[in-house]
This record gives sequence, C-alpha cells and structure tokens, in this order.
Amino acid sequence: MPFEDSRRLTGSNLFFAGPGAVLELAGMARDPALFDDWRARVARGRARLGWSLDAACVVRRHARGASLAIAAPFDQLFTATELNEWALCSALHALDPQHWSGLRDALRAAALEAGPSAASELPAEIGEPAAMLRLEQLAAGEARPDLRALLQTAAAHSVPWLIDDDILSLGDGVAGSDFPLAALPQAGDVAWRELRAVPTALVTGSNGKTTTVRLIAACVRAHGWHTGYSCTDGVFADGEELATGDYSGPAGARRVLRDRRVEAAVLETARGGILRRGLAVMRTDVAVVTNVSADHFGEYGIHDLDALADVKLTVGAAIVPGGWLVLNASDPLLRSKVAGLQQRFGRCPQIAWFTIDGAESVVSAHVAAGGAACSLRDGRLLLWRAGVEHDLGSTQDMPLTAGGRARYNIANLAAAALAAVGLGIEPATVAAVFARFGAQVADNPGRLMRFEHRGVHVLVDYAHNPEGLRGLLQIADGLRSAGGRLGLVLGHAGNREDRDIERLAATAAAFCPSLVVLKELEGFRRGREPGEVPRILRTALLHAGMTDAALPQRTTELEAVATALDWAGPGDVVVLPVHGLAARAAVVELLQRGRR
Repeated sequence: MPFEDSRRLTGSNLFFAGPGAVLELAGMARDPALFDDWRARVARGRARLGWSLDAACVVRRHARGASLAIAAPFDQLFTATELNEWALCSALHALDPQHWSGLRDALRAAALEAGPSAASELPAEIGEPAAMLRLEQLAAGEARPDLRALLQTAAAHSVPWLIDDDILSLGDGVAGSDFPLAALPQAGDVAWRELRAVPTALVTGSNGKTTTVRLIAACVRAHGWHTGYSCTDGVFADGEELATGDYSGPAGARRVLRDRRVEAAVLETARGGILRRGLAVMRTDVAVVTNVSADHFGEYGIHDLDALADVKLTVGAAIVPGGWLVLNASDPLLRSKVAGLQQRFGRCPQIAWFTIDGAESVVSAHVAAGGAACSLRDGRLLLWRAGVEHDLGSTQDMPLTAGGRARYNIANLAAAALAAVGLGIEPATVAAVFARFGAQVADNPGRLMRFEHRGVHVLVDYAHNPEGLRGLLQIADGLRSAGGRLGLVLGHAGNREDRDIERLAATAAAFCPSLVVLKELEGFRRGREPGEVPRILRTALLHAGMTDAALPQRTTELEAVATALDWAGPGDVVVLPVHGLAARAAVVELLQRGRR
C-alpha cells in the first residue's frame, strides 16, 4: 500500500478536537496536486455519506512524508478509514495509472485483513461510483442511531462519556454507569440526574509525568476524595494496585474512570496514546504539560520538538471552560505555542504557569494580571491564585527534592501544586503533602529512590531519555565524596532513532563515569536486533573517550545491576536507571535487604 499506517482516532488528537481517521505516508513525493485531489475525493465521499462538509481535512507534512487526517462521526470511524484510504489510492491512480495499477488489489487485500467489521457485499474498488456504493454500505452497517441518541442526550445533561469496542460509560467514577454496546438502553430509561463528571487532571510531558501524577493524587487523597490514577507503572485506586504495566494511554484512563469508587481521577497521558488513538476522555478540569524535550522522534510523523509540543498540547482540547492548562514557563517552545491555542481549539484555556528558573518575568506579569502561577523564590515554593500568594514551604525540606538537589522534582512539585489547586484543593493541604511526600520508598517507586549499599550511594530511577538522565547524574555528582567514582547502568528502548541513543550516551559521558554497564532491555527491543542498542551506545561512549574495559555488557537489567554493585566501593555513587517493573522490584528488594 502507498501508506505505512492507517488508524482510527477516537478522541481529540494532533489534527483536530474530535474523532476521525489518519493515514501516514512515508517515502512519497509530497505533491500539492495529489493532496488537493485527495481532499476533493474526501469531500465527495462526505457528501455522499451525509457527513458534515465543514469537518476537518488535514494534511500535515513532515520530514519523512505526510499525515492525512479526516474528522468523522464517532460511529463511522471504520468507514472513515476506508474513505481515507480510497481517496488517497484513487488520487494516486488518477495521477499515474500505470505506476499505481495494483492499487485495487491492494485495497481489497487491506479490506479483507481488516476483519469481520469490514464485511461488505461489494469489493473495494478504485473507481469512484463503485467505491461510493461500497462506502454507503459500510456506513449503513456501522451506524448506531441508538448510540447517537444517547450521546446527544448526555451532552444535553453535561454528562461525559467513554467508549471502547464493547462498553459505553456515561458519567465518571462514583457518578457513572456502564452499558454494553450490544444492548444500549433508551435515552429515557437512563437515570441522568445520577450521572456526572468527577474532578479530573491529565498529565503529559517528556519527563516527570508519573511523579507529577503521584503528587497530584496524594494531594487529592489528603483532600478526602477517593482517588484513582493511571501511569507508566499501572492503575491504582486509593493506593490499591488494580493493574500492573504501562497504563499511560487510553486503556488506563478508562480503567480509572470506570472504577465506581473513584471520586477524582489523575491520568498520565503519554504521547503514544495521543498519536495512536487520541484522547480517551472528552473533558478534564486541569491538564499539565511538564516539559518538552527530544524523545521518540521518528514515530507517527513526529521529527522535531515543535511537532512534539503540539502533540503534548492536545490535552488542552479537553479542558472545561474555566479549567487550567498548567505549563512550564521555563520552556520557550511552550510559551510560544500559547498564542496558537485559540485557533487550534476554538478557545484558549486559562493558563497557569510554573517555573523554577529563567521565566520570572512571565510569571510576574501573569500574576499581576490575576493569573495562577507557581515559582521557586529564595528556596521557597510560592503559589499565586486570584492575586493571593501562598507559601508552600522550603523546597530543601521537601523529601522529593533530595535536599534541594533534584531541581527537576522541584519543577514537578510546582506543576502538581497548580494542578491540585486547580482541582479545588486548598494550598495548605498541598503544602502538608509536599512536606512528607518522598520520605517513603512507596511514595514514588522507581523514581529517585535513594539507598546506601555497603557504603555506596545508589540511585534508582526511570531516566529514559537524555534530559532525565542529565538531571539524575547531576544529583549523583553532588553525592560523590572526594575521590569517589561514578558507575552507571545504561540501556535504551529500540523504538528511538540512532541519534537519540547516541545522545543518551553523550549525556552519560559528559559526567565522566568510571564504569558504564551496557544492558539489553528485555522486552524493549521494539524491532531492533539483539545487542544492537548496546552496540550503538558502546560506539558513542568509545568515541567520547571511554575505554573498552570500562564498558562491560550484560544481557539483562538484573545482571547489569549486579555488575555495577559488585564494582562499587565506599564513597562511590552508582546510578541505576531500571525500566522493567519486575527487575525494579528485584533491585529494590536487594537494596532494602542490604540495609537490614
């Protein structure tokens, strides 16, 4: 096929605020005439199907090709993918019939591969009359007038909804109810007065998402609400683990909001889920973008920071009127993007700025205008709301900051403070939580966990990209005694470009480690050959001046950790970015056992 990916978008996304379908083109000439013809064919298809003719039809050009996205009714997303694919293929065929002579067979094969939901008496065709008949048949089979009626009534009652392949949920948490799609009730049979939204926060960014989620959730619990949250480590309700694994996407959001104990929800919202499916939720009271740094380039047409920032800012589409979009004022890219939010979303959410350095003028002007903000001043975390200043305490006394050395966690605290206050939690409650959060390993597992092991300082963290590793190694540098050495375990997921892996190695080398144990990340090769990522890291570290003897390689995370700990002696610091949940649990158990 002439595209490398075709997917349905079930919620607000990079292209528009609502559902639709997108195609990813790679390695193809980006001919404006081709795209104009594609748009025209999509428009004729919409007219034939009775869809809105004003709905978005987006061409987003990028370094490797283009993304072609069309908005569509929520109960027509399969038909939308078929329309999108046909419009592209028929436009290509019209441009060069000889070169694209095999497209009809390719379309038919793709339709068969899509499975039973693609069932149609008519085969896929390039020719427009036959294609339109088939699209009409598909649309009629997919249409759910009963579902549309329910959701129109839900909108009239301001009741949020969630949907997947099997279940429709009306309302959230304690104020929600689930209905099988195969047996939906009549709108008049639903107890609408019992259904409503619960206070909700979305958290995205390149670094600090999980820590910020946990901080907000701790504040929400201290406020007295039964709290559910989802993150990279799993799904949790009032501290109980409901699911283990990476739930930072739509599945995690649905799991939290469908728990009927939950009175408030905090949802990690990662880049991948936004790009693959769009936002799972239709509304949120607060959304946070912690920062934007180079990571995950090369996937879904995202090749630079500007595009990545647009992906992260998708969370702004779901913010309710009067809700806050919490942004890092120290990030000039995020500052520059605010001006375009009105055009992108049709309105600009209220901005709440946080900073720990370099953006005091932005914060001061915002506060003077009555805006919400949080800033580090003279070692204290200060928050402003409606012109009133609140002192949240000395950051040096907040356990999460490691005595003030973990500046990135001070930024996470500032972002979480604004999000919590935006949910309606009093600043005094936030201050009380910050005074104790991080003192126990269980508060923030896998993030800046500090241990003493046979006289060695040991840091366990997630640190999955150059920016995260840099912050962790800065803390390690401050822990080294005179003459103490730095040891490090280093690996990377395979779904990164070579240059991203090389940047991680360069970040490590800048801190002059005496040992770097290269590890294979089990379960994270993601298309790479065994040993390929460690080889890229080794080559970059050798180029930076390290010796081969200082670069042992191990095939598992646990073996790599054991090698680093066996090497270290009193006064040394060992940094352990551990990514597998099982491996992390084993490492923590080992280090805690060593304390006893």
